[in-house]
Amino acid sequence: MKEKYGTRMIRENKLERFENQNRKRDYTIQFTCPELTCLCPLSGFPDFATVYIEYQPDKYCVELKSLKLYFNGFRNKNIFHEELANKILDDLVELLQPKYMQVLADFNQRGNIHTKVIARHGKKNENA
Repeated sequence: MKEKYGTRMIRENKLERFENQNRKRDYTIQFTCPELTCLCPLSGFPDFATVYIEYQPDKYCVELKSLKLYFNGFRNKNIFHEELANKILDDLVELLQPKYMQVLADFNQRGNIHTKVIARHGKKNENA
């Protein structure tokens, strides 16, 4: 069976960036991904999360289509909640070198436990 174009795009995903056109001031960018899925490394059961990203760019901003494909790339990956939040943060910090970034992974309740993982990089300018 021929691979669907969406499946290929997700498999080949690469985070992309573009130059920040507003470097004269600090400002904050926020994203919400309400449908991130991954797999529990122990059981193989799916985990569902809403991922919130907040960052203050320096030289670069993340390109949104590449971010969407990157998020979809987790759907068949076995990854713990803590690892997921920190991997997203590490990958985006490496790409963008932001002044500040926070990733909050808010997982749906499973097994009577609701998990939130917050990972941060840098110091937030509260005036931005």
